[in-house]
Amino acid sequence: MQTQPMKSALLTKHSPVGALVVAMSLSAIPFAPAGAQAPAATQGKPWVIPRTLDGKPDLQGNWSNETQTPFERMGNQGPTLTDEQAAALEKRARDVEEYRNQPTDPNEKALKGGVGNDLAPVEGEPTFVERIAQAAGGNVGGYNGFWLDPGHQVIRIDGVVRSSILVDPPNGRIPALTAAGKQRMAERMAQSRKFGEFDGPEVRSLSDRCLTSFGSNAGPPMLPNYFYNNNYTIVQSKDTVMILTEMVHDARIIRLGAARHVPPQVRPWFGDSIGHWEGDTLVVETTNINPIQLAQSGGLGPYRGASEKVKVTERFTRTGPDVLLYKFTVEDPETFTAPYSGELPFNRIDEPIYEYACHEGNYALPSMLAGAREEERTRAEQKKE
Repeated sequence: MQTQPMKSALLTKHSPVGALVVAMSLSAIPFAPAGAQAPAATQGKPWVIPRTLDGKPDLQGNWSNETQTPFERMGNQGPTLTDEQAAALEKRARDVEEYRNQPTDPNEKALKGGVGNDLAPVEGEPTFVERIAQAAGGNVGGYNGFWLDPGHQVIRIDGVVRSSILVDPPNGRIPALTAAGKQRMAERMAQSRKFGEFDGPEVRSLSDRCLTSFGSNAGPPMLPNYFYNNNYTIVQSKDTVMILTEMVHDARIIRLGAARHVPPQVRPWFGDSIGHWEGDTLVVETTNINPIQLAQSGGLGPYRGASEKVKVTERFTRTGPDVLLYKFTVEDPETFTAPYSGELPFNRIDEPIYEYACHEGNYALPSMLAGAREEERTRAEQKKE
């Protein structure tokens, strides 16, 4: 695992978020699932859920949800994979990492498309995660492998290898939009077309602006971004649970036992979360999600045109000494024809988590806008000739 304090996925003028839409459309490509490992039993003694002083399950610590398993099911794949399929995907992921970690030859001729757009010449079919990294490089290339840390393993829950994070609907894909949802999506697209891609910082993605992660790391729901820094710190008290997301050092504050949500006009980043315990499971309900978040339409985002009435319910359950099982359901009858649900393991990590110091907003974003202004000046001069 790499916990680099200064990472971010866009050093070029092409956003990985937009490119992910391309990657998600490659539905016929085999994908590599990620790690939801079964807990290891302590020799001789059954594992017992650790508890806080007030008797609740102790969820505290550092956790990671990195995985090779796609958010939505790819192609015609069934809900599960065989052990042989999982082993092949995991081997491919390790081989790709080893290939991309090789020293760069300073005498090698630069490739069209830049570093990061070529697929590794190793055995097996390119995985879902590889295709995302390839698309994110745009026409100028992306990171080399040193900067990527998506994880090697597929998701296993109760020993069964999953083919997607989404488990309901049964096809493992986000449900179709309602008529109102399609209209809302069309209006958002029409609004975005009123501006050029680089007219100003406000039209760039939230990740370009170092406001939130790629995809939906902080959520809700909290999903892997398939690049790096898919790590979390949970701190718990009797009245509050805090979840710190490494990318981009965002903190969710969950109020335990709160009777109601904040007023509807109050819409903080990541929404308003209230929680309660159902047995040994922490149940969190989130509403009032910031409308700018809801408007993000990247291929790995969970909202896809969701309305401001969307509700996300999350469930956190300790299932072993090193596994926190995370389940979620997204409900928005105004947008989707049905709710959708998913689950994945958060695996304990024993390394510290450092501050994610995103520099795009300080350096790359001004350069992107300056480059766009220079292109405009060049075109204007050409018209005069």
